[in-house]
Amino acid sequence: MNLRSLRSFAALALAAALVAPACAHDHGRPPVPAKPLLIGHRGASGYVPEHTLTSYWLAIEQGADFVEPDLVITKDGVLVARHENAIAILNADGTVREATTDVVDRPEFADRKTTKSIDGTAITGWFVEDFTLAELKTLRARERLPQVRPANARFDGQFEIPTFEEVLQLVARANDGRRGKRPVGVYPETKHPSYFQGIGKPLEEPLVRLLHRYGYTGKNAPVIIQSFETQNLRKLARLTRVPLAQLLNGSGKPYDFVLSGDPRTYADLAKPAGLADIATYAQGVGVNTNLMIPLVNGRLGTPTTLVADAHQAGLVVHGWTFRAENAFLPNEFDAGADPAAYGDLAGQIHAFLRLGMDGFFTDQPFLGRQAIDSFK
Repeated sequence: MNLRSLRSFAALALAAALVAPACAHDHGRPPVPAKPLLIGHRGASGYVPEHTLTSYWLAIEQGADFVEPDLVITKDGVLVARHENAIAILNADGTVREATTDVVDRPEFADRKTTKSIDGTAITGWFVEDFTLAELKTLRARERLPQVRPANARFDGQFEIPTFEEVLQLVARANDGRRGKRPVGVYPETKHPSYFQGIGKPLEEPLVRLLHRYGYTGKNAPVIIQSFETQNLRKLARLTRVPLAQLLNGSGKPYDFVLSGDPRTYADLAKPAGLADIATYAQGVGVNTNLMIPLVNGRLGTPTTLVADAHQAGLVVHGWTFRAENAFLPNEFDAGADPAAYGDLAGQIHAFLRLGMDGFFTDQPFLGRQAIDSFK
């Protein structure tokens, strides 16, 4: 899809969306913006299938400050944007549990179905690393959550799987029209870095090479690299000076901790001592909302001190993930019983902005921008 077509499609998708149902290391802390950062989670994934060029472009059109591609790597060593390295996952009975491509319906790739252990979990399906880029480009993207986002499924089959370089080129074109304004940034996540390291396809070097080739080289570059693991971020801190963010989940531990026998959990990393350690190699944390305000019986409970503790350690705090559908909102922000209907996303976002959260990931950047603009 060329840029003119992409602009036209983004405009149409935007119109459709609006009527949808309602430290020690010398990197330096990224500058804190006057307003919280709006991060388009996998693009504008609430409106069109995630991790497509159209999704990223639509996020930019809706006012995102950053777009977020999850990165995995092909058989021939090319970084591509997919939620997981598994591009279709099967249940034990052979039915499809989750799919972000149409590979299940492609008989020429039936023999690529396999079972692998990914971060300690057995998964049966099809995996990016078993396909060359040319083969992947014959597949088409699908909506990952069709039960919650049936409107997105109308775009199934229309979009390719983008390479990370294509995402960077798209952002560069968007920034060409933003002369004098803060550039749109990229917020890539390295997915399963220990797994890819273990099969001889490390993500860090090709990621840094691409970023440096496109001018993302210093501590003020409009890019933040994120990961749920720690060792690859420490490695990246030696390879580049661009900002890094440690992702913190609401449960469990980094998989590299599992492999190394480190007893700490994400909950430990969210404490002052863990945050101080993170600040030696990263400049921010991307945190599960439950680490900032736990849910109690489905409603927001008492806030923790995580945001204040992270700021004390010199880290910015970006929360994830804010989604407009009732299925994802705390109960007090629901609007009716339909899980796919939109509730009060702005109300949820405001509760976290009041804690001092520096930015957030959202599937609906248009509504996220409205929430920021209406926040007092």
